[in-house]
Amino acid sequence: MLERTWLKKQTEITFVLPAGHPAGEVSVVGDFTDWQPGPHPLAERSDGSRSVTVTLPVSQHHQFRYLADGGHCLDEEEADGHDGCNSLLHT
Repeated sequence: MLERTWLKKQTEITFVLPAGHPAGEVSVVGDFTDWQPGPHPLAERSDGSRSVTVTLPVSQHHQFRYLADGGHCLDEEEADGHDGCNSLLHT
């Protein structure tokens, strides 16, 4: 799930995964991280879900995925689209 907060020149995107899915550590990777895992790991919330908030400039298009333990990639069902390989996000 994606939660968005629009600011004047930035958009805060909160990436959210349900409790326990998938098991293990998960990061958001995308063109805004040069596809490197680590800068945006999801942390557990009080309800058991996991999330991370990333601030991006407005009026841009990005590609991203969730990267789980073992190199498994996951798509975001609520993304703004999919290009056949990645989830798409419009700020």
